[in-house]
Amino acid sequence: QVQLVESGGGAVQAGGSLRLSCAASGYTYSSASMGWFRQAPGKEREGVAAIYTGGSSTYYGDSVKGRFTISHDKAKNTVYLQMNSLKPEDTAMYYCAATLTTYYTSSGYVPPRRPDQYTYWGQGTQVTISS
Repeated sequence: QVQLVESGGGAVQAGGSLRLSCAASGYTYSSASMGWFRQAPGKEREGVAAIYTGGSSTYYGDSVKGRFTISHDKAKNTVYLQMNSLKPEDTAMYYCAATLTTYYTSSGYVPPRRPDQYTYWGQGTQVTISS
């Protein structure tokens, strides 16, 4: 059974940093794509970042490029989201997601970007940024 457990959320002031973790179990981690999504009240779920753990391909949403970094530790079966220069508009529930479906393009294997492309989801961790 695939399980994703997020941690690391919290409340910080604007300009601060947080690191989210997502520990995965129950599948062959090295061949998965994992992503971070967020959802604020009244808004649609938004893709934040994603990584293909079988290679090095990553994706970032436009609103977080240059501020957030996604990475993974194969030994720990864990994906991280380092969030710097946080803004009040980053406030949301952050979800970790995974899919075992691979996506191949002319650029090689890439992680999917849409929520409907992911099969497994964690429970979420709240991030609150105050101004």
